[in-house]
Amino acid sequence: TKTRALVQQGHYIEALQLYNQTIQHSQLPDKFTYPSLLKACAALSSQNHGKILHATIITMGLQFDPFIATSLVNMYVKCGFLCNAVQVFVKVSESENVKQDVTLWNSIIDGYFRYGHVCEGIDWFRRMKLVGVRPDAYSLCSVFGVCSDLFSVVGGKQVHGYVVRNILECDSFLDSALVDMYMKCGRPIDAWKVYDKLEDKSNVVVRNVMIGGFCENGMWEKSFEFYAQTKKENCKLGSAMLSNVLMVCSHTGSLNFGMEVHCDVMKCGLEWEPYVCTSLLTMYGRFKLVEEAMRVFSCIREKGIELWNALISAYIGSDYVHEAFEHYDEMKSTGCQSDSFTITNILSACSISLSIDFGRRIHGEVIKRPMQSSTAVQSALLTMYAKCGYIEDANLVFSAINERDTVAWGSMISGFFQNKKYEEGLSLFKAMEADGNGTYLDVFVGSVLIDMYAKCGLPNEAGTVFWEMPRKNIVAWNSIICCYSRNGLPELSIDIFPQILNHGLTPDPVSITNVLVAISSLTTLLKGKAVHGYHIKLFSQPDLQVENALIDMYIKCGCLKYAHTIFRNMARKNVVTWNSVIAGYGSHGECLKAITLFNQMQTQGELPDEITFLALISACSHSGLIAEGLRLFHSMREDYGIEPKMEHYAILVDLWGRAGYLNEAYNFIKGMPMNPDESVWLCLLFACRTHHNIVLGEMVADQLMQMEPSRGNNYVELLSLYGEGQLWDKAANMRLSMKDKGLKKIPGCSWIEMKDEVNVFLSGDSSSPKALEIYGTLSSLRTNMETDQSLYFMSDGQ
Repeated sequence: TKTRALVQQGHYIEALQLYNQTIQHSQLPDKFTYPSLLKACAALSSQNHGKILHATIITMGLQFDPFIATSLVNMYVKCGFLCNAVQVFVKVSESENVKQDVTLWNSIIDGYFRYGHVCEGIDWFRRMKLVGVRPDAYSLCSVFGVCSDLFSVVGGKQVHGYVVRNILECDSFLDSALVDMYMKCGRPIDAWKVYDKLEDKSNVVVRNVMIGGFCENGMWEKSFEFYAQTKKENCKLGSAMLSNVLMVCSHTGSLNFGMEVHCDVMKCGLEWEPYVCTSLLTMYGRFKLVEEAMRVFSCIREKGIELWNALISAYIGSDYVHEAFEHYDEMKSTGCQSDSFTITNILSACSISLSIDFGRRIHGEVIKRPMQSSTAVQSALLTMYAKCGYIEDANLVFSAINERDTVAWGSMISGFFQNKKYEEGLSLFKAMEADGNGTYLDVFVGSVLIDMYAKCGLPNEAGTVFWEMPRKNIVAWNSIICCYSRNGLPELSIDIFPQILNHGLTPDPVSITNVLVAISSLTTLLKGKAVHGYHIKLFSQPDLQVENALIDMYIKCGCLKYAHTIFRNMARKNVVTWNSVIAGYGSHGECLKAITLFNQMQTQGELPDEITFLALISACSHSGLIAEGLRLFHSMREDYGIEPKMEHYAILVDLWGRAGYLNEAYNFIKGMPMNPDESVWLCLLFACRTHHNIVLGEMVADQLMQMEPSRGNNYVELLSLYGEGQLWDKAANMRLSMKDKGLKKIPGCSWIEMKDEVNVFLSGDSSSPKALEIYGTLSSLRTNMETDQSLYFMSDGQ
């Protein structure tokens, strides 16, 4: 009939209008039309129309027809009225004919699963078997899907066993559901066993699930191998398979392979397919190739929201934030409506670029649309306000959220910490616990707490939070590695790094960068080379952040040649790259090479920043080039508009002091436009000690002691100055003064790398498990030195 035809074409409102016109003329449709009408009601979520149809069906005595009964259940389920669906099911089940209909059972089971009532849905599945209704492929696929979502491999295996015991004939959808269940439950070997027993291994659906499953389980190479095998066997390459492979390329940094897949996409004629194009945009965005992404995007005529989101994400990920804003405005001008993903993405860009004005504009748009109720959007809003320093506005957004999830709580806590409102952050954390969220060990909140403790210099507390988290994602691992490295425990960062793999996760570029920072501080070259090799194996495409960290690591380990090789081969360099190499050559006494690099940097269009000049002046200091150092100091303000900071004044004092111009350094400090801090005076005190200037050294030390009366190392520096000048009486008085004030020297620290293990030593430390052996050897060496009448320096404590 015409009504059924309208429903098939998706014209649901027109179909219902036609039905109304028909009954007004006292013409009732045949029974085959009612399932179509109920489908229209379900599609429109129109329960009122559905109830009217239901009443008509009962009047006509059609409620026991299996097709109509199933359509009624489906209609109530999709309209959100599960109770009504169950009532219909119970009523029509009085008919034995309807009771044995597997489609009806599937509808009610699917209804329970749809609304998260998993246990009830499984219970109805059991009832279906008890009354003798044989599950079909759809029933089993639904149950496998639930097991996948719950990661319940036990439940999945039980249903798999039922399939085998009852010799149910599998089709491609059931095969793929079974494979998908094992993959999502983290059992790729079991998934492979299922696939290996299939008679038809060429099925594109199952192959796609295998490729996607290998990807989800971090088995990137297997995904590539499976795809290559699929091509070799001339099997059909579907859009879902190509999208999955492109996702693998994005995860693994395999640009070349990704471009080959792009060629396959074009050969298959799928370059217009939105799903595939979205994956292409995502991949090119991952490699910061926005021109390629734009080329793909421009070829699509009908641009849906998914494509716009992928393009905007590509620009944001490539640090073209303002261009992303422009594309957002362009999207709106085409009439395409943004969704919650678009808004959260744009708000994250506002957070990155501190674009508070654009962020407020987006907030205004959110208020006008229903998406304001989305917790994800509101969390992004409060994060944006917090990152931009408007913590009060962030708190207002947080207060307006009715149902706060862990992301909302964590975002607000993080916002307080970022704005150095630690008491408010901890207070909110306690409120979150009292609210019954039970989120103390949640991944997001846990990572926020680790970061907070790291910034407060409390690595032990951060470690406690980390190890108590039952589930740790890569962000949590990265946070704890960074925490230990930042708080003077780089050896723990290095020890933790291999455990990422042991927990079934794959390190990302941030993980590699963090552990390289730790290795740099310990100058453990062998471990640095091992991580470098691992990075090459894991990522086929270089990452700028990692390359910068590698340059810094090799420089600090004394391997300037390796650092320069990486620098020379880099496809893209930023100001951090240039600063690292300039500082490296400067610290190795090659000041002229550092200045040459500075000139090359400008030739290549990279503008220097304050760190560049800090590195250059430091290089001059190490090489004794006073005139060049002074020229650079004045040039940074006059030629580049960079105002010198305290660090620049301190390094210039170091420049004067190393060369022995102590009075000039002192006069320079007195003429500073700001009050000098401890770092400036300490540079001069070091110079006084080097050049044995007791009078000026005492003046400087007195200044430091007034500024930092409880810092023992200031007294130790003056004590050393007295000792080297053989002023024993003053040295003795200084020791007594330190003792009276309870001041001690900060213990010295050293380390040695032996047999792939880093051994760290602190002066006076007895916590090492080999302490007795170490001190025994030290005592033996001391005895031998005394016997041999060798000269050695006594420690400050003796």
